[in-house]
Amino acid sequence: MKKTGFLLLILGILMTACKTEIKQGLEYPLTAKVDTVDEYFGVKVPDPYRWLEDDNAPETEAWVKAQNEVTFGYLESIPFRDKIKERLTELWDYPKQGTPFRKGERYFFFKNDGIQNQDVLFTMTSLDAEPEVLLDPNTFSEDGTVALSNLEVSNDGKYLAYAIASAGSDWNEIRVMDIESRELLPDLIQWVKFSSISWEKDGFYYSRYPAPVEGSELTGRNEFHRVYYHKLGNAQDNDLLVYENPAYPQRLYNVGVTEDEAHIILYEQESSSGNAFYYKKAADKDGAFQAILTHFENINRVIDHIDGKLLVLTNIAAPKKRLVLVDPAAPAIEDWVDLIPEKEEVLQGVYLYGGNIFATYMKDATSRVYIYGMDGQYVKELNLPGLGSLGSLNGQRASDEVFFSFTSFTFPNAIYRYDIGSGETVLFKEAGIDFDSEAYETTQVFYASKDGTKVPMFIVHKKGLQMDGNNPALLYGYGGFNVSLTPSFSVSRLVFLENGGVFAMPNIRGGGEYGEQWHKAGTKLQKQNVFDDFIAAAEYLISEGYTSPEKLAMQGGSNGGLLVGAIMTQRPDLLKVALPAVGVMDMLRFHKFTIGWAWTGDYGSSENEEEFHYLKGYSPLHNLKEGTCYPATLITTADHDDRVVPAHSFKFAATLQEMHACEHPVLIRIETKAGHGAGKPTAKRIEEAADLYAFMMYNLGMKL
Repeated sequence: MKKTGFLLLILGILMTACKTEIKQGLEYPLTAKVDTVDEYFGVKVPDPYRWLEDDNAPETEAWVKAQNEVTFGYLESIPFRDKIKERLTELWDYPKQGTPFRKGERYFFFKNDGIQNQDVLFTMTSLDAEPEVLLDPNTFSEDGTVALSNLEVSNDGKYLAYAIASAGSDWNEIRVMDIESRELLPDLIQWVKFSSISWEKDGFYYSRYPAPVEGSELTGRNEFHRVYYHKLGNAQDNDLLVYENPAYPQRLYNVGVTEDEAHIILYEQESSSGNAFYYKKAADKDGAFQAILTHFENINRVIDHIDGKLLVLTNIAAPKKRLVLVDPAAPAIEDWVDLIPEKEEVLQGVYLYGGNIFATYMKDATSRVYIYGMDGQYVKELNLPGLGSLGSLNGQRASDEVFFSFTSFTFPNAIYRYDIGSGETVLFKEAGIDFDSEAYETTQVFYASKDGTKVPMFIVHKKGLQMDGNNPALLYGYGGFNVSLTPSFSVSRLVFLENGGVFAMPNIRGGGEYGEQWHKAGTKLQKQNVFDDFIAAAEYLISEGYTSPEKLAMQGGSNGGLLVGAIMTQRPDLLKVALPAVGVMDMLRFHKFTIGWAWTGDYGSSENEEEFHYLKGYSPLHNLKEGTCYPATLITTADHDDRVVPAHSFKFAATLQEMHACEHPVLIRIETKAGHGAGKPTAKRIEEAADLYAFMMYNLGMKL
């Protein structure tokens, strides 16, 4: 690697604060370039904007400020931007309630009165009792940027352990409350990341990293994950180290506990997909974990136990998953016994409620719930309100009731109560939003991708749509990490639909909509399938008269940001507007930051020669070409994103502004005191949505 001298670097970078480059009517900050070159297997790859990876540098701060000044100046000039924000605020301002769950003698649920920055946790002793505020995250900070990220109530209902995150970071602190007295206990757990909270007796298990080196909190590689047991009242320094494996610093560990607190399960991961798992009895405090499965090729999750035999949801020999019984005394795979064999639908989740097994399935990206006896015999289907998505399904093993939520593209989240004894389902709570869902329709189509694979896609629009190719359309996708996109209600999307927009969401490969084979078909050296599926979705919308390239926008976040970045570099002619959010744009260096090493299971790694050439072939950062007319682009990221570090978006934006050659604006919006998306306060969500939709609708030629 070659680098210029430090003095030259500083002089070059400081120019960004005072000079601009005028292109197509917009004055972009003139981003300094440095002579940084990496060599991979004999191939030299320039990285002239490497200095933007240092998020703590004053030069990077000056660049961010300069970019935001251009971006927000442009956004504020859009004539109907304020009108969009006003309408979004109106739509957002309705009561929203989460699905109740029960622990001990209490019910718990979240509620937001309308536009509160954070949802509030309530509790009540019965369904008829007056709810009481238990924890209000809006009191954590004045601007709502400190959020609740996880919680777990002890099985006896006495204590609440909850994790909080600041400014959208993945770093968490865990605190504990006495529920009856509302007293905050002195317990404080720090440097927690990617952790469950699992109660057992008078304490809980959690996972954490060593404290990072100062200044590297948001970019340093996360290594040496460890599991601890915290006993209430103890200082963190006295917590019991339950498990570590220093020989493999880039692995993740978490512990789960069965509902009766009799059995402890240790999970081990080395990538984003697949896990090993280990077992021991809770009574055997000092005993070692017994290996049940030691490879990482499959997904396995212990649901609970039946008479000491582990109930495991697995995709071993079942790409669409099956439910098996595993005897810890005879854990070999060939001795596993099917309780619910693999079906055509994808088995997503399993729950033991009221002496029954509730199994949630996905069929063509919509939800189904089937009820089985504890012997695995089918009983009946739990009827859902329509074709859409099941949200939470909450109950207890000994309870006689189950609460569940349901939503679809035009059906706001509603909560239902199912009585196990009578089999009756009643509406428990519905949303009160001022939106006429009857004015819209949703269809599901199946189109052919480049290699002939049939891919499903949902299309939502006003009834009576004219198929003349002149409709503005938004194509949204993800395509990775076994994540399934199912119908969901979005308040921010309503402004677009109300003004004649068409929303389309294809279930492209890389996701989990059709099981592990569908996922694997969009990973590593098959990642191009994901992009081909998305391109084919756009071509379908155009050929069927829904829209045209001049009226088409594409949107995606995180891995979906990579998707949009890849499409706009491969087929810039296919779309008018690109909205890549918090995207993985540098496919050669993603594994060098925070948790990026865990994504090599999906992407591969530039440290492997074959995978390097493949990654370089589609990496958005490395495939921008000088003199190309790219779509109008609004890149979004945030200064505290320690999942996909903002350097990805910074370097992509600088390169895009350098390379593109037409009048379309190519801008980057950098949010402050925010991260990858989780916990973002409502005020920031409304501001960001107003900017995104104003930019998109303005550049699609829409009028309000």
